[in-house]
Amino acid sequence: MTSSHSDRNSLSEVRAGVLRQPGLVGESLRDALTSGYDRWLIELAAPLAEQSNVALVAVGGLGRRDLAPYSDLDLVLLYDGKLNEVATLADSIWYPIWDSGVSLDHSVRTVDQAVGVARDDLKALLGLLDMRHIAGDAGLCGALRERVLEFWRANVHKRSDELHELSKLRWQVSGDAAFLLEPNLKDSRGGLRDAQALRALALAQVVDYPADVRAAQSTLLDVRGELQRLTQQDNDILRQQEQPAIAKALGGDDSDMVLRMVNESARTIDRALDRAWRRVVAQRPPSLVTSARRLLRGPFAVAPQREPLARDLVSQGGEVVLARDADPWADPLLTLRAARASAENDLPLAPFALERLATESAPLPRPWPKAALDDFVSVLSAGRRGVAVLEALDQAGLLTGLIPEWDAVRFRAQHNPVHRFTVDRHLTETASQASTLTQRVARPDLLLLGALLHDIGKGFPGGDHSEVGAVIAERIANRMGLSYGDSATVTALVRHHLLLPNTATRRDLEDPVTIATVAEAVSGSGELLDLLHALTIADALATGPAVWGEWKSGLVNELVARTHAMLGGATQRLEHVLDERGTKMAAAGVLAVQVLDEEVLVAAPDSLGVLSKAAGVLALHSLDVRSASIHTQGGMAVNAFVVEPRFGSLPEASIVRGDLARALEGTLALADRLSAKERAYRRRDGADDEPPRIQWFDDAATDATVLEIRTRDAIGLLYRVTSTLERFGVDIRSARLSSLGGAVVDAFYVTDSEGNPIPSANRRPIEEALLSV
Repeated sequence: MTSSHSDRNSLSEVRAGVLRQPGLVGESLRDALTSGYDRWLIELAAPLAEQSNVALVAVGGLGRRDLAPYSDLDLVLLYDGKLNEVATLADSIWYPIWDSGVSLDHSVRTVDQAVGVARDDLKALLGLLDMRHIAGDAGLCGALRERVLEFWRANVHKRSDELHELSKLRWQVSGDAAFLLEPNLKDSRGGLRDAQALRALALAQVVDYPADVRAAQSTLLDVRGELQRLTQQDNDILRQQEQPAIAKALGGDDSDMVLRMVNESARTIDRALDRAWRRVVAQRPPSLVTSARRLLRGPFAVAPQREPLARDLVSQGGEVVLARDADPWADPLLTLRAARASAENDLPLAPFALERLATESAPLPRPWPKAALDDFVSVLSAGRRGVAVLEALDQAGLLTGLIPEWDAVRFRAQHNPVHRFTVDRHLTETASQASTLTQRVARPDLLLLGALLHDIGKGFPGGDHSEVGAVIAERIANRMGLSYGDSATVTALVRHHLLLPNTATRRDLEDPVTIATVAEAVSGSGELLDLLHALTIADALATGPAVWGEWKSGLVNELVARTHAMLGGATQRLEHVLDERGTKMAAAGVLAVQVLDEEVLVAAPDSLGVLSKAAGVLALHSLDVRSASIHTQGGMAVNAFVVEPRFGSLPEASIVRGDLARALEGTLALADRLSAKERAYRRRDGADDEPPRIQWFDDAATDATVLEIRTRDAIGLLYRVTSTLERFGVDIRSARLSSLGGAVVDAFYVTDSEGNPIPSANRRPIEEALLSV
């Protein structure tokens, strides 16, 4: 006797029961979910057993038996068109699923209707390729499967371009799972949808569905299952904060393990799919025009198929292949010559060519011959095409043969929210960005090499990755055959690649000590300064959209210009003077606020707390302060703030002035208001906060001490820091504040009440108070 809907467990209860079973992960979890769902649906659809003209069919994840815990159900109710009460029958199936709280994608169609939809809608066609009979008339399901598969095989060459375009549109949105730090397991390039596309092409019998791709797909499914179990939702984006728990669930103890598994699996799928697209194009039937031309040439005419590209390299079938007489062992330079030909002609290296180069090539002499270095630099100069070539070399194991140190950064995660890519991809992306800046520097070759190696130290222990990387870069540069001077320049690029952005955003550019420090770091070389400038831009653009903007680029440009001037013999004096606007506001002698572009100018009678209260009011209006300059003149404090709206637009000056007046009078509960705002906008990423760090720099400023605070960002942070410094009688001359990925580095130029640097003996209580803000 069939149980009623009221005494049957809901589908969500079936899912919960499976998830409670110990030890179910990976394929065993998918099998248990599929079996549980199947049994529940078969029982629900029991009336279909009495019908010979209706069937319940699963597509999507349930159809493929790779269901994730919180994925949608995709079901089709098939009938022969003669069933009068099909709508009532469908409702008896759909409503219990909806009542269970499980998302459902459903349709009711005849076989002819389903085939018609598949003809018109490629996504529907791909879904039906995964259909699986659940209940009812299996013959209907079999008939539909046969017709859909027949249509797909007959039309794959016509529809494959559409499938490829859909994939590329998806990649533009979701990026490349082989290199992203937070990939979309389904939609990113190399993700599950690409594995499904490859399977669809295999079902059309135009390509294979190799075992390594099946294993890679299974890995992505394993991770996706644990991701959805952890987040308890239909979620496909692998956030960094979830990776440690997923690693533990999958039996690992390394939080980077999961990301590496996903990156490697995505690379396997992407490589196989790329080969598949090329094979599909090569197998495409010739057009009528092409066939006619062949007939006109006669039966013995043969179209040229192999075109020379470089010594022992030809193009054939849209790929770079080795010439018939090529001998990789006798020609150690062949690999880099092939890479250059691939990049310069925008043709992929053929898989068999890569295999031969990987297994038959002799190692390059050390140091490299000049021709090898020239070929390698040419690959880097090719921009996006060069990235593809380096990726192909890496997949074949050839890149680590050229640069053994590369293995340490392959798939290496970066635990910094501003980064999008793994270390290896960030390096190739930086080289690509640098290729667009080569006309700005005297030595483009050294810029490209420095860009490729600038973060190589992140793969090795030893502390500061810039210092560690400089040692490694010098070793690589020497192996590549660079001269002593060129090797020193590449080493300096790696060592100082953060010099300009860090100095520009954390130091007072009007202070001669700041400029002298940069001039000393570049050893008085304007050429090295320009190379660092270009590398700074390339590094920022390759990191992520939040890293480079008008404010930061303007500061870096100013720093470079001032340093060039000093190198040219110009002298710079520390002159913190008010501009004309500030002077007029000071002369007026009243509380005033001006808002112009991204600058807020505040004038108030000089008293303890003016700076902190102004900072607090700006924070209340959701303004992040980038820099602050503090002046006193005629008994007036005039503070200039460079700000950026956290969201929205700049507030009206009159509103800011009103709030500041109340704060100075003591009628605005500033601390309470800021605390409430911070609670409302508290970070919810689950990241662990590192303890604050405080450093004092005695030689970084003229007649002042630089106090640097590194901590997590917070809306009221600047207010609390400046309030603390005011309480200890510390005068703030200027401030530079930078925030990236939720972390801040705030630098304050401070003196005591007499205008002298802060003595070492007075710093401990200030530091202790700041650590508790």
